Amino acid sequence: MPTTRATAEEPDRTEEPGAASEPADAERAESWPAEPEWAEPPAKAPGRSAVRTLLRLWPYVRPVRVRLSVAAVVAIVASLVGLFIPLVLKWMVDGPVADRDPAGVWLGALYLLLLGLTEALLFGLRRWLVARPLAGVEASMRADLYRHLQRLPVAFHDRWASGQLLSRGTTDLMLLRMFLAFPLTFLLVNAVTIVVGVIIMLAQDWTLGLVILGPVVPVIVTCVVFERKYNSVARLAQDQVGDLTTVVEESVLGIRIIKGFGRHRSQARAFRELSRTLRGTELRKARLLSVIWGVIITLPEIAIGAALVLGVVQVADGVLSAGTLVAFLSTALALRWPVDSIGFLLAMSQEAATATERYFEVMDEEPESGDPKGSGAPALRPAGDGGTGYGYGYGDGEDRAREDGAGNGGDGGLRFHGVTFRYPDAAPGSAPTLDRIDLHIRPGESMALVGATGSGKTTLTALVPRLHEVTSGRITLDGEDIATMPRDALRGLVAVAFEEPTLFSATVGENVLMGAPPDAGGTELDRALAIAQAEFAHALPQGTATQVGEQGLSLSGGQRQRLALARAVVGRPRFLVLDDPLSALDVHTEAAVEAALRRVLAETTALIVAHRPSTVLLADRVALLSGGRVTAVGTHQELLRTNTEYAHLMSGTEEDER
Repeated sequence: MPTTRATAEEPDRTEEPGAASEPADAERAESWPAEPEWAEPPAKAPGRSAVRTLLRLWPYVRPVRVRLSVAAVVAIVASLVGLFIPLVLKWMVDGPVADRDPAGVWLGALYLLLLGLTEALLFGLRRWLVARPLAGVEASMRADLYRHLQRLPVAFHDRWASGQLLSRGTTDLMLLRMFLAFPLTFLLVNAVTIVVGVIIMLAQDWTLGLVILGPVVPVIVTCVVFERKYNSVARLAQDQVGDLTTVVEESVLGIRIIKGFGRHRSQARAFRELSRTLRGTELRKARLLSVIWGVIITLPEIAIGAALVLGVVQVADGVLSAGTLVAFLSTALALRWPVDSIGFLLAMSQEAATATERYFEVMDEEPESGDPKGSGAPALRPAGDGGTGYGYGYGDGEDRAREDGAGNGGDGGLRFHGVTFRYPDAAPGSAPTLDRIDLHIRPGESMALVGATGSGKTTLTALVPRLHEVTSGRITLDGEDIATMPRDALRGLVAVAFEEPTLFSATVGENVLMGAPPDAGGTELDRALAIAQAEFAHALPQGTATQVGEQGLSLSGGQRQRLALARAVVGRPRFLVLDDPLSALDVHTEAAVEAALRRVLAETTALIVAHRPSTVLLADRVALLSGGRVTAVGTHQELLRTNTEYAHLMSGTEEDER
């Protein structure tokens, strides 16, 4: 379920339960809500049809439609084979049994055995036919969901609870696979079986057939009512599973906070409350199922009992043969499962419909805009011959001159032109987070960005790689508007390192080389580790091949931050954006990293969010951000002399943010 942001600047997606958390660069304007907004499911779309919803699966089913169709035909044949068994019984009772012919009885038994084996083999064949293609459908849908999640903007991930996305990629897709494997086929198979069985019974004795058909109308009415009620309850249960998944995930990731603050009991109570709520919803589903099963099972059983009484009377009167009665009742009993399973199949179909709806809620979200058409974005090439190592450069000499700021009115480097930004879900009429930012970082220059907490520093840095889109204004790299550049090309030019370093469940080397071209190897890795003073990686049990564990929690905060910095510099980027990258380092390590980082900054254009004078001194100039606007630009010494707010920030004195 989507959630509403309650931050003044950068949302915190790693907040851990049980304690207050600090965002990377902004304090929340509101506290964490007592009742998460994602705990409530969205309103059911009016007039939603389960059939129309399930038809959205067709693009995934179409490649395997032939095999699924063959499996359905095989299942129909297998089911119809079972209906021949009552006819054999009729022949045996009216023939060999009545004539006391042992040979005929044995022959009939052989027929029954062959029919039973044929039915079993055909159902086994159906299972084999659907297993592989449906596993492929599930894998394809999961891959598409994951791929789409990577292309969705950061604003989407800020709004959605991670557990809701996880449940869509796991539980919901499992339900869809089960639907395609069983209800989709057997709703058709059972319908054909019931129709053929009823025809057989009517052909044997139409009066008994009419008795059997008596419950049809009440069963249909019950199914219609059930479909309407079960749909909403099934959706509610699946949403609550997502909520529960979110709580479990956050509790596991935040286990240190929970234990550190002794919040395990309150977390357990919260989990029990969600579990109890989900249990109640599942019991509501069970009650609905019990009602429909009670109706669907009881009414046909009464009809069969009435047909038995009437049939016995007719046999006693000589109107009906014993074999016909046996065949009729055997056919009726053979139809018990197709009829009894209606409730079960409808329930699975409704759950599959809600799972499809939830899946496409995410898939229908608009991804980041693709490469603009006719934008004139320059072709990019590896710049290994231009002295920038593994960065990316423009394709010809004319564009290369642009890197030096020539021929474009001194508009080279990184420039913000009247940039205004407001979060999409900000309250109407609220002040923008960033307001008319004009800032120029010249080619090869390093600019420190300083400001009080909540001033918009992290948001400003997120605009450069287009993690967020500007509301108005534009940002240029060497004179080229980033909005006209392909995203992949832009992010090949710009490397980022955030204050809160994120590491993946992979090796140290894989985490660092994520910031390098695919052909980068050990030399580039060693260089980046040296710059970030992260040579500790070589002393790990398996060196740079050591698995760092989930989110790198097996490492200290300073170690994670140094690896994140190494990831930012490993590709020798043309533009570097660092969000307070040294905040978790001790004084001595910070000094060593700064010394190595100065050599990197001499070869790139950099924007550095800084909170400490030592980090500010890495930059050539400093920009002061206050209230979402750049209020001063100059060197560190100039601003210390001329700007009171800057002097207070650098001296550690709190500035009144109001």
